[in-house]
Amino acid sequence: MDDKLHGRAAQSDAIRKRAQAEMKSIGIDDVLISVLVEAFYARVLLHAQLGPVFDAKLAGRWPDHMEKMKSFWSALAFRSGAYGGKPVQAHLGVANMTPELFPQWLELFAATVEEIVPTEEARAWFTATADRIARSLAISLFYNPALDDPALKQY
Repeated sequence: MDDKLHGRAAQSDAIRKRAQAEMKSIGIDDVLISVLVEAFYARVLLHAQLGPVFDAKLAGRWPDHMEKMKSFWSALAFRSGAYGGKPVQAHLGVANMTPELFPQWLELFAATVEEIVPTEEARAWFTATADRIARSLAISLFYNPALDDPALKQY
């Protein structure tokens, strides 16, 4: 049993080291992640549609949220396993959250990435990762399998 645990630990360590090397090679580090997260959420607060939704949920808790988002992005980039949050549960029941907000979130994030992130490879990584996150969250929060029922389709 110990050999299996050591094998898994070695595999996890190798994955982390590869991720760290890859991120370093494209210019992503914790400083960049912190700057990006701070800039993005400053823009979210000023956004006509996103700002009120986020602020209603996070009023008085913005500093905690910022640290959580930095940890989240860092864990994704470096495969550290350091983020232990539950994004879907955190977004369940958020007042006035609609599927239509996700493209706006992505557009704002992409614009922030374009301005802040110095390399094309890093910009591509951030935008592709954000797209996967938004798609996954939108499906988790709003997908209704009953709508796929052919009997319900109008022709």
